Order: sequence, then structure tokens, then C-alpha cells
Amino acid sequence: MKSAEVRYMWLFVFFDLPVGTKVERRAATRFRNFLKDDGFLMLQWSVYARVCRGEEATGKHHARVTSNLPSRGSVRTLTVTERQYARMKLLIGESKRSEKLAANQLVLL
Repeated sequence: MKSAEVRYMWLFVFFDLPVGTKVERRAATRFRNFLKDDGFLMLQWSVYARVCRGEEATGKHHARVTSNLPSRGSVRTLTVTERQYARMKLLIGESKRSEKLAANQLVLL
């Protein structure tokens, strides 16, 4: 596949997990740690995203998220193109350093 044909995609994971008991907190922490270890960036407390090279890689990471789901709570995913991601507007605050680095990593892949 030529580099001009590569389509970069962003995979978002949104979640709302229970944390009322020690077991639930542990499960939520394990899930967040899995996301970080799998290359996801934390955009907000329960919103993580990672860049993938093409739909095949997006599917692979979606399957990894699915296989690491906690037993309770709500987890959703959304896939968008790099172009759609670039249209996101930050309304208040500043982009995190990791977000800025992720945008520059696309050039290195």
C-alpha cells in the first residue's frame, strides 16, 4: 500500500464505570491502564483516543478493547478519520502535551 493511500483513523473509547466498591474501582483502574498501555491518550477523564493506520488496525484495537472490558458499566467506541478528528474544536482549556505529540507522530509512521 502506498503511503498516499494510507487512511489514518482515530478510535475513541468513552466509558462510565461504577466505582462504588473496591472491586469496581480496581476493574475501572485496570481498564484505564489497559487503554494507556495499548497506546490510547486520555483526552478527558473517561474519554480516550488512539490513532490507527487504516481500518484494519482500527479493527484490531477495537477487538482488544472488547476483550478487556470490565464486567459492569458502559463503554462505547467511535471511529473517525484523521480529517474529521482535525476538525475537533477545543472550546476551553489547552490541548495536553500528549495530544500535540500524537498529531506529530502521524508524520513519523
